[in-house]
Amino acid sequence: MIGKGKSISHTKASMSYGWDQEKDAEIVLKEFLHGDSPAEITQEFKMLQDQNHNCTKNTLSFIISPTIEDGKRLDKSKLEEISKRFIHEMKLGERQAIAFVHRDKDHKHIHLYVNRIDFKGVAYNDSFIGKRSQLAAEKVAEQLGLTTVKQVQFEKEFNLKEIRTEIKRRHDLTMNQFKPKSFDAYIKGMETNGVKVIPTINNQGKLQGFRFEFDGHNLKGSEVHRNISIGNIGKQMGSLDCAKISKDNMIGVKLAGKTVGLAPQLALKLTKFIIKKTIEKGLSY
Repeated sequence: MIGKGKSISHTKASMSYGWDQEKDAEIVLKEFLHGDSPAEITQEFKMLQDQNHNCTKNTLSFIISPTIEDGKRLDKSKLEEISKRFIHEMKLGERQAIAFVHRDKDHKHIHLYVNRIDFKGVAYNDSFIGKRSQLAAEKVAEQLGLTTVKQVQFEKEFNLKEIRTEIKRRHDLTMNQFKPKSFDAYIKGMETNGVKVIPTINNQGKLQGFRFEFDGHNLKGSEVHRNISIGNIGKQMGSLDCAKISKDNMIGVKLAGKTVGLAPQLALKLTKFIIKKTIEKGLSY
């Protein structure tokens, strides 16, 4: 579950968004309020806010977002409990508050509005409110057995590790199975093995690397494995057919039938490798 918070001055406009019926909005919490419209609630907030003329951003706006899976099993009573616990963890005490649930886009989330000014006219200290909102959401999630941000992050990192391993496995399979001698052949081989290889072209029209698309993930070669940077792929192919040095020492490779220049750093790396291989084979350069 994620929590976000900030202080705002546009109470009515923000609350009108929270009360948006097109988003299937439903009130799940109402504290010390009687109004039945954004205008009426804003006016009730204002009665207390008028006691403190020094505070201009006098409404606290929060968004509390459970994961999609958690949201599916949260009914109105549970959403109310989340809102109350969140208010408690934020140490907001007894204040006017209203919370709506939005169910648009299959992602159930809560919009919570709390009067920053209490019944004594004192403004709530909103220092580091964004960070504190996230910590409060984490605590509420732990209390109710919901998924925390840390758990989501762990799952993402675990899944990403699996994706990297699988792309590397398919890279190794492509190199052993097809023994490509050009980047074009490598790209086609990887596509046969279920991985889309996307050339990255910089603003100067030079090739600077590859991205790998697999199972909904899009990663740079260096993010997958150090051996899958474009320079190392060229070295692994170990053939002078994969790149050619022109008379003016410019290096290029063929992609989709066209010769594409290489970004300077990559060109230097492959040039050194080609010269080294040429010398080792006793060929003239």
